[in-house]
Amino acid sequence: MDAHKLFDDGHQWYVFGRDPEKPEKILDTNQYMIVDGQRSILLDPGGIEVFSTMLASVLKYVNIEHLTDLFASHQDPDIISSLGMWDQVLPDSSLHCSGIWEGFIRHFGMDNIQYKPIADTGGHLRLESIGLDFIPAHYMHSSGNFNVYDPKAKILFSGDVGAALEPPGTPMFVENFERHIESMRFFHQRWMPSNEAKAHWIKRIRKLDIDILAPQHGRLFKGKDVQRFLDWFEQLDVGSAIK
Repeated sequence: MDAHKLFDDGHQWYVFGRDPEKPEKILDTNQYMIVDGQRSILLDPGGIEVFSTMLASVLKYVNIEHLTDLFASHQDPDIISSLGMWDQVLPDSSLHCSGIWEGFIRHFGMDNIQYKPIADTGGHLRLESIGLDFIPAHYMHSSGNFNVYDPKAKILFSGDVGAALEPPGTPMFVENFERHIESMRFFHQRWMPSNEAKAHWIKRIRKLDIDILAPQHGRLFKGKDVQRFLDWFEQLDVGSAIK
């Protein structure tokens, strides 16, 4: 699984994904890693089926003892069912996730990693030279859900918000926003259950300075496409796909 570097100025952002070796009926996912000196964090490290590929890929960029933190935006298996495997190789690390999901996520296996619950109002994590903000994104689509914002890199990891279901091998970034809409529409209408929650999220996110919006599935948005996505999503009637 190849990595694409998104940012490199004192600390680094990497995205892993578009795995051509993944099983056909398994969702293709984007995993992210932030490296800051001798501390690193994996964001939504993936399902159990990509663990060995992810571990091999991550070790190309960071020593295992410097992988100190994991983050799960919510409880879905495609982003965190690999936890039991990471628990064996990262016994001294911490997992940051909504406090409401601890009893669920421990079913994936968690004997060594320390669970660090994030309060509903959000939180902050200091690595070495930078701080990351855990931004509330509840009901987008999970009832306990968070994004990660890096104010220095101006990158927002948006979890399932902005996701598109596309085959491996597609470009890393959105190249034509209007054409990309049809890859996103059904996912957002079906999996985002609340227009009210969506409005709260958009109001919060519009206050951030974002160069790259990085979802957990599909292509990333950069530059003016970030605002194009927010404008499109704002007018979309969600929770409506089965009416």
